[in-house]
Amino acid sequence: MAVTQISETPLSIAIAGGGTAGWMAAAALSKLTGCSVTLIESDAIGTVGVGEATIPQIRLFNRSLGIDEAEFVRETKGTFKLGIEFAGWRKPGESYMHAFGNLGRGAGLLPFHQLWLRGRELGLAKSLAAYSLNETAARAGRMQAWQQAHGQPDMPWAYHFDASLYAAFLRRFAEARGTTRIEGRIASVERDGDSGDIRAVILEDGAQVEADFFLDCTGFRALLSQGAPGQDFADWSHWLPCDRAVALPCASDGDPVPYTRATAHEVGWQWRIPLQHRTGNGLVYCSDYLPDDEAEAILRSHLDGDPLAEPNRLRFTTGMRPDPWNGNCLALGLAAGFLEPMESTSIHLIQSGIARFLSMLPRRGATATMAADFNRQARFEWESVRDFLILHYAANERQGEPFWDRCRAMPLPDSLAARLDLFRATGYLHREHEELFTEPGWVQVLMGQGVMPRATHPNADAVDPAALARLLDEIERGIATLVDAMPTHAEFLRRIGASQPSSRPAATMETAL
Repeated sequence: MAVTQISETPLSIAIAGGGTAGWMAAAALSKLTGCSVTLIESDAIGTVGVGEATIPQIRLFNRSLGIDEAEFVRETKGTFKLGIEFAGWRKPGESYMHAFGNLGRGAGLLPFHQLWLRGRELGLAKSLAAYSLNETAARAGRMQAWQQAHGQPDMPWAYHFDASLYAAFLRRFAEARGTTRIEGRIASVERDGDSGDIRAVILEDGAQVEADFFLDCTGFRALLSQGAPGQDFADWSHWLPCDRAVALPCASDGDPVPYTRATAHEVGWQWRIPLQHRTGNGLVYCSDYLPDDEAEAILRSHLDGDPLAEPNRLRFTTGMRPDPWNGNCLALGLAAGFLEPMESTSIHLIQSGIARFLSMLPRRGATATMAADFNRQARFEWESVRDFLILHYAANERQGEPFWDRCRAMPLPDSLAARLDLFRATGYLHREHEELFTEPGWVQVLMGQGVMPRATHPNADAVDPAALARLLDEIERGIATLVDAMPTHAEFLRRIGASQPSSRPAATMETAL
């Protein structure tokens, strides 16, 4: 039976706002769809521009666009990232790492952490870090990239990069593929009186931009979403009470390390993100406990080098719009909500929103069912990330500090409380649906924060101690051998030409290995 081909003009999409969210969306739409894409932004409006750390999924986004990794790292002043160190989160003087990738090697139905718990009980196991390739490499300042081979552990990586340079990189990419950029500030939004759909956005100079569908990438202002019918905001500040941040880049104090550092302070925490040309720093804090001027003073006192700019101060409420897709408008990035950057999920949530939208791309009229399913998936993703972040605060032992005492005493979401109950029983963990964080990720943070099972899994009791000792030793020695053969992170950057000016030819990832 012949299929009738329907000829129609391409779907027109208008993106309100640039920055990372806007230009990621424009790059993906211009490369991967036949849509007509217009982006509206104003040079007079600054962007937040402090989201400089990512998780490994960003590689999938770049790869789908056909972006060369060496060029990307060079153009964004990027470095590689193998995980996040959390210093002082459980208690002052202690640290652990949430490293990407797997832990050790399981046996049958037993995941590795169950074997490790049994080994710890028998006095056979070293620290959990000894069985993580990523953490061992990160602590040693080493970096390598390879395709996983038989018998070798996986070593996923992400990046640190200058967010403003990434947006500029994607702008060049999108404009070269047909995206039209309009310089201007949005003055108002014209909506259909019956449906509430957006007909056009009106710029300050009176120009109108019409489209079939709109993406709201206007940051905290949420110019297209804020006034939409039925749009509310789920406020999660009772679980994640920090509401301010101050960011301040500084000069580098040496070769960049291949991991992000998050350091807990008496009120809130500080990020440290090493780039090629500088170090990104910021203090996330709760204004109920810390005045703004004191927060800036604390941040300045913990910089590794001279400040390179004036402080960038942010105010936020943690939470999300339960319905980021409303009518013919989708909110992305900060317009959709805000979660603290401790696990570097901000750019990922933009990426996953774009990917979900592309998989459900409407023709002319988006159905209510389509939007409802998008929003259901988005809520699940945001809430599961929220629970993972809450864990860092709730499972602390920083006694006598009012902010941390409050976090430790707060009632937890039912979803997180149930997960903790299951883990505390026998170390049971289950990754639900397409939940972002894996079981090894949960294990590292749970145990790093001092949350330990009361007993090992019954099946682990049957493991032969001698065989377990051999397995643990084999894993540790194998990881140490791999890491010893790796170049330093700085040398790896030089190998791929990341330190060269963009006008000079650079090695590809393949020739660097």
